[in-house]
Amino acid sequence: MFRITENTKIGELLRNMPEAAEILAQMGMHCPTCPSAQNETLEEACDVHDMDVEALIEDLKGFLENM
Repeated sequence: MFRITENTKIGELLRNMPEAAEILAQMGMHCPTCPSAQNETLEEACDVHDMDVEALIEDLKGFLENM
């Protein structure tokens, strides 16, 4: 099973769980259309977007569990 952590790269997340693009977009992170995001970790993306990485991870897990 794919594990989401603060070190998970956006590209890896989207390849393993394409559904995650929807929750990222809802949060204002348009990572699938951003070339630099593919090699960026969730933690780095959260720093750029001034977001809490742990909250994002919990949101992603909850969203994906309810699909």
